[in-house]
Parts: sequence; structure tokens; C-alpha cells
Amino acid sequence: MSEDIDIADEWAAALAEQDAAPTPAQTNAGGASSSGNADYSRAQFHELQPEPTFSGSSGEVNMDVILDVPVTLSMEIGRTLISIRHLLQLNQGSVVELDRLAGEPMDVMVNGTLIAHGEVVVVNEKFGIRLTDVISPAERVKKLK
Repeated sequence: MSEDIDIADEWAAALAEQDAAPTPAQTNAGGASSSGNADYSRAQFHELQPEPTFSGSSGEVNMDVILDVPVTLSMEIGRTLISIRHLLQLNQGSVVELDRLAGEPMDVMVNGTLIAHGEVVVVNEKFGIRLTDVISPAERVKKLK
């Protein structure tokens, strides 16, 4: 019971202190309260500076910061849409028809974005791709929209 009285006294003191503080309406434009109890000053802020960029003094973009970022390069022969029923029926030796014709160029994708077309080549018993058409950056941006 003594604790309840102590807590009540603390709340009463806090409320009295809050009532004694000037409200924004009691404070004039100069920063001092009309009662003269408190002296408020305006906040001082530093002038904002532009953030540093990754460009050189000539305004050119410094590409060195991104040259070592890994990306996923993939080649796509074609696509098809099949039901789960047909997918589950696939087994060794099954043939899946794709949406491309034989000899048609493959799509070269970087992180899922088309950047070029090319044809398959074999070099030293390894597959590779010879780029036949590279998509311009402007065309890539158009496809993003």
C-alpha cells in the first residue's frame, strides 16, 4: 500500500511539472516564453553538402567500383509451357518441344536480362557461344518498362 502512495506522489509531481512548463502557444517568436521562465534558442543546422559521387573530376563515371561484381551469364535455347501432369510423365529419352526453330540464335542473359543473341560453337571439346547481335543499353532499358 505504501508503494501505491509513492507511485501516486511521483505521478502527481510529474503532472505538476508538466503543467508548469510553457506550451507552444505561450512561447513567442523570439524563442523566450511569455512567462520568462525558459530560454529557448533556435536550432542551428549545418548547410547541406552534396553526397560524394563515384565520378572523377572530369564528370566521368568510375567503373572500377563495379568491375569485380559477379553476375550470372546464361544461354537460353528455348522455352515451352507444359502442365505438371506432362512434367511428371517425363523420363529418360523423352523429347520436349521448344519454341525455337533449329539454327535460330540463342538468347544470352545476364541476371535474367537479355543482352545478346548468339550461336553455339565448340572449342577444345567445350561448348561456347559466338555473339551475333548485342542488345544496345537503350533497348534494354525500354524492355524494363
